[in-house]
Amino acid sequence: MTDVSNPYLSQLERGLHQPSMRVLRSIADALNISAETLLEQAGLNTESSVPNDQATEAALRSDSRLTESQKHALLSVYRSYVNGNDPKSS
Repeated sequence: MTDVSNPYLSQLERGLHQPSMRVLRSIADALNISAETLLEQAGLNTESSVPNDQATEAALRSDSRLTESQKHALLSVYRSYVNGNDPKSS
C-alpha cells in the first residue's frame, strides 16, 4: 500500500533509517492520515503549535478572490474569535 518495500519499512520501524518526505507521505497516505499528523503522532513535528496571527491575517489580506470589504469582514470575525478565546481577555 505504501509503494515502499517491506524490508525498508522494517528498517524504518527499527530506527535504522530516516525516511524521506516522499516515504513519509506514502506511509501517511496508506494510513489515511496527513503527513503532519503522522509526524505529530511520532513526536517528530518540530513546528510550533502556537498559531501565527500575523500569517493568518496576511493570508486573508492577500487572497485576490476576496473584495476589500470581504477581507475587512473576515478579519473582524477572525479577530473577534481569537480575542474571545484568549484567557487573558476573560
